[in-house]
Amino acid sequence: MSTQPQVTIYSTPTCHFCHAAKDFFTANNVQFTDYNVATDLAKRKEMIEKSGQMGVPVIYVGDEMIVGFDEAQLRGLLKL
Repeated sequence: MSTQPQVTIYSTPTCHFCHAAKDFFTANNVQFTDYNVATDLAKRKEMIEKSGQMGVPVIYVGDEMIVGFDEAQLRGLLKL
């Protein structure tokens, strides 16, 4: 069994695509770290510095960044 890359999502509670991404991870048994950038200002700053923009979700699968919820790209990176 291969180990999955580390998955991190920068999200907000009101973001529909953030919820869709987290539901996708849960449904596929993908462990992830969730940062609420609506309240965590340090993580918001980190997200903006890494991605260059303010839109959420910003998802990292290992070192690969995905802006928005792209299920096909996530499935590829996670080998699902």
